[in-house]
Amino acid sequence: MQKRIASLLLASALSLSAAHAFAADKVTLQLKWVTQAQFGGYYVAKEKGYYEAEGLDVDIKPGGPDIAPPQVLAGGGADVIVDWMPSALATREKGVPLVNIAQPFKKSGMMLTCLKESGVKTPEDFKGKTLGVWFFGNEYPFLSWMAHLKIPTTGGADGVTVLKQGFNVDPLLQKQAACISTMTYNEYWQVIDAGIKPDDLITFQYEKEGVATLEDGLYVLEDKLKDAAFKEKMVKFVRASMKGWKYAEEHPDEAAEIVLENDSSGAQTEKHQKRMAAEVAKLTAGSNGALDEADYTRTVKTLLGGGSDPVITKEPAGAWTHEITDAALK
Repeated sequence: MQKRIASLLLASALSLSAAHAFAADKVTLQLKWVTQAQFGGYYVAKEKGYYEAEGLDVDIKPGGPDIAPPQVLAGGGADVIVDWMPSALATREKGVPLVNIAQPFKKSGMMLTCLKESGVKTPEDFKGKTLGVWFFGNEYPFLSWMAHLKIPTTGGADGVTVLKQGFNVDPLLQKQAACISTMTYNEYWQVIDAGIKPDDLITFQYEKEGVATLEDGLYVLEDKLKDAAFKEKMVKFVRASMKGWKYAEEHPDEAAEIVLENDSSGAQTEKHQKRMAAEVAKLTAGSNGALDEADYTRTVKTLLGGGSDPVITKEPAGAWTHEITDAALK
């Protein structure tokens, strides 16, 4: 009799578990880049069960050099993506209606890292130099900055020569460029790990130069927000994600370890990921997930101020909403 009762209880538990799994809402998140601590909050949210507690089954898809998140979203390959606002607004103006529903990153981590021996001491010294620039949507902050400085990007003594930089630091190490694009949490440290001393470098952070634009926001397609069920799913997703981000801020080493467990490439090192997690925590600090309108306005102003060739040509309309975070942060 006791065995029969135990069997019935086990069967009931398995049935409830299966029902719960069946009922979970699936969400696919497309990252902007490969599995790394830049996206630690999402991996923490999944590992800690924050998504599961919201009734979500979240699939986190790594990005890479051949993956454009807006294209993945437009093609139906994801429900929500991580993208930088310059790329998202430029994409929106071109006809793909991306909408920012949350902004986990408060500050920009982008900068130019230069060899002191190149003679660069101030932004004015960029003239006549070769600068490494990322493309695939990452070039927009740089182009806006040069436009603000009134420095042409077509070469010559009064302009800069743009070197299309791969996602590595080789142009600086091989002295093909005076400066290269780096992030405070990633490529800068690759330069240091390659043996160049901090004293031999000078950095220009977009945040400190007054031309910072928002990075790593969460975006969905505008039409999707007309669906009440989709909106509710995003409310749950943002709430759980921000819980993951705040945990990652407070426990960067643990967040890095969780990221490493999810890195199927095996390309990341514990040292680099823990350092990255600590630096990323400085960028998410101060954000509860809701987009700060002042930060948005600053970003738009920077992108519009591109002289004869601005990143966007008109003030965006409907490019962001507080509807999701208002509900998620209650």
